[in-house]
Amino acid sequence: MTLIGNIIWLLFGGIFIALEYLISSILLMCTIIGIPFGLQTLKLASLALWPFGRSTVYMDKAAGTLPTIMNILWLLLGGFWISLSHAIIGFLFFLTIIGIPFGKQHFKLASVALVPFGRSITTIS
Repeated sequence: MTLIGNIIWLLFGGIFIALEYLISSILLMCTIIGIPFGLQTLKLASLALWPFGRSTVYMDKAAGTLPTIMNILWLLLGGFWISLSHAIIGFLFFLTIIGIPFGKQHFKLASVALVPFGRSITTIS
């Protein structure tokens, strides 16, 4: 089921979302200051490319203050708007019965886009 969901996801816009994250990641990594943010957008690109069968978990080693500070900066510099756009698209998908699984994936992307630092992507078995 995850393979079919991922293929449909890619055909109906997932590839464009992943490309947008990839392009923004490359642009962010042009500066030294932007490299940590570029790595987080790479994380979002990989999740946006193949979201079904994958989940995010909080890392245990990320309990310090640096991920918190970086998440606050991320939130202020655009993470809120990225998350809001995923939430709106997810809500629109929930208006149809067939779109509910895709809406769930957008809500998953919205939660990661809100606070990406201190999270890792895992495969659901």
